[in-house]
Amino acid sequence: MGVVKELIRANEAGSISFGDYTLEKKTKVDDFEVGGDIYKVKTFREITKLEKNGMFVYESVPGTAVEELLQTEQVISFKVEGPEDAQITLELEDNTEYKVYEDDTNIGRMKTNLAGKLILSVELANRGPVKIKIVKQ
Repeated sequence: MGVVKELIRANEAGSISFGDYTLEKKTKVDDFEVGGDIYKVKTFREITKLEKNGMFVYESVPGTAVEELLQTEQVISFKVEGPEDAQITLELEDNTEYKVYEDDTNIGRMKTNLAGKLILSVELANRGPVKIKIVKQ
């Protein structure tokens, strides 16, 4: 998989890919349009952050590369890769329960807080891309 050298790109079926954890300096792309939505990405070694229409979507510490991010009313799915384990924060529906899958294995249910944040830790070191799928219950 590897990093997204153009920092953000549109894929088939409406998904996007973004992030470059190899950069030493924070780099960003503003006003990237996909399907009528405007995306902004900031990425480098320490953090990767994505906004859609001015709203928070994704953040990882340290930085990661994300492939095929696709979000619907019920599901958000993507593949994530990085040089070390990462904490990922997603903005979803507030005070809602979700079932979380990692590489097609159900790792349990998680509930968002009142601000709609869902925080998960993903072991990425020496692993290659990891598939994440989060399903609204």
